[in-house]
Amino acid sequence: MAVRWTLTVDCAEPGKLAEFWAAALGYAPRPAPAGFADWEEWLRHYDVPEEEWDDGAYLTDPDGVGPNISFLKVPEPKVAKNRLHLDIQAGGGREVPWEERMPRVVAAVERLTAAGATVLREDAPDGRLDHVVMADPEGNEFCVV
Repeated sequence: MAVRWTLTVDCAEPGKLAEFWAAALGYAPRPAPAGFADWEEWLRHYDVPEEEWDDGAYLTDPDGVGPNISFLKVPEPKVAKNRLHLDIQAGGGREVPWEERMPRVVAAVERLTAAGATVLREDAPDGRLDHVVMADPEGNEFCVV
């Protein structure tokens, strides 16, 4: 039996960060559980206090291939480099010629910057761009390759 798993990101603003990652990954908000018209109905059904309604956000891969992603509000700010990060494979992989791959990477970096990401550095061993290290709106690092 396959194990289902969810990637969880601790953050200050779950809704805002989920919106960024939905745009970055092509994900969608996770639909409300069966039997509920929407998440508000579910929250009311389980007597979740309204002041906690924005404490989490959830995304799902519309194709059902990738993991679910949850964003949970935590009180402490990010203080160090994350030990786990995502690679957005916009270029198509090393088997794609550099001349085709890099315009895809550059286009993805431009799209993600417009969505709120920040370029931290461009890694260019041997003088040729290989990948770009970026940060999401809360400073979590990821790479565009």
